[in-house]
Amino acid sequence: MGPHPAVAAIRLAVRRVLHDLLTEHTSTPDAPGTPRGVPPRTPLSVPPHERPPSPLVLVACSGGADSVALASALAFEAPRLGVRAGGITVDHGLQAGSDLRAEEVVLRLRELGLDPVESTAVTVGRAGGPEAAARDARYAALDAAAERHGATAVLLGHTRDDQAETVLLGLARGSGIRSLSGMAAVSGAGGRYRRPFLALDRQTARKACMVQSLPVWDDPHNTDPAYTRSRLRHEGLPALEKALGKGVVEALARTARLSRDDADALDAWARQAEAAVRDSTGLLECAKLYALPPAVRRRVLRRAAIEAGAPAGSLFARHIEEVDRLITGWRGQGAINLPGRVVAQRQGGRLVIRQG
Repeated sequence: MGPHPAVAAIRLAVRRVLHDLLTEHTSTPDAPGTPRGVPPRTPLSVPPHERPPSPLVLVACSGGADSVALASALAFEAPRLGVRAGGITVDHGLQAGSDLRAEEVVLRLRELGLDPVESTAVTVGRAGGPEAAARDARYAALDAAAERHGATAVLLGHTRDDQAETVLLGLARGSGIRSLSGMAAVSGAGGRYRRPFLALDRQTARKACMVQSLPVWDDPHNTDPAYTRSRLRHEGLPALEKALGKGVVEALARTARLSRDDADALDAWARQAEAAVRDSTGLLECAKLYALPPAVRRRVLRRAAIEAGAPAGSLFARHIEEVDRLITGWRGQGAINLPGRVVAQRQGGRLVIRQG
């Protein structure tokens, strides 16, 4: 008799990600002189003595149901595929006894057979609000841990429900299509972060923990109405489902996938268009910018602002709209101040974006 359907689902999701990582890790370039038409070398066709060492994959685990289910699936699948598996938990220090809880998570991960396992404490700042500050501190700690251990990837337990919440938060902020595309299955430098559960709902992860008798911790912040995502989770989404019927979460997750495809295509178009709208000195030509479709033009402007030193996380749609008016609504207006002390102004038919 096979495993419970919920357990089978989480293991399959992790197995697929590990297969992808192994393919990326062990595929080697074709030897010089390989005839055209010969299939590329795959992991199975590479002799064992030519294969690189087994990759290390870490799981980020808070002790909650989603990440515990992910850790259990990684611990089961990794040794079967020849992958080394470890875990890390981040102590944000935002609640009394958080250090003891982190130690408990470390113990649970070791009991699952993961190695290396560690807890890392962070100091959460205030920039961007409590949720954004905690997220920034967490990812900085995960990046450092991955570098320290030489990990190929870090698995994150975000589910389809988390994706739906992210799409709604982006919609509420009036963000563009990139924000509506939610979280990517692969993100971070070199594709470091992998999210195997984006197609699975939160209840599947919780059920997998229950049938395996895995203890989980429910973070009180997840039910604290002081946090925007908590209010959305416990009030906003249930209200939408009551008004629109079941299936809202699945529809929002599908919107994220479709939006990501569109955003990727527009970003690629903008990268190609950028070279064509610069003059011989590298300045942006306003007439050529004006001829671009608005969605492409604004992407070119955003890229230029970031290259000039504007922090991407502080550069919002309203900033780009103001710069865009220098192209589409030019009436002799002055310079536009952007985050990071970056200034955008129109001079002699050219758009100059630089740090002021």
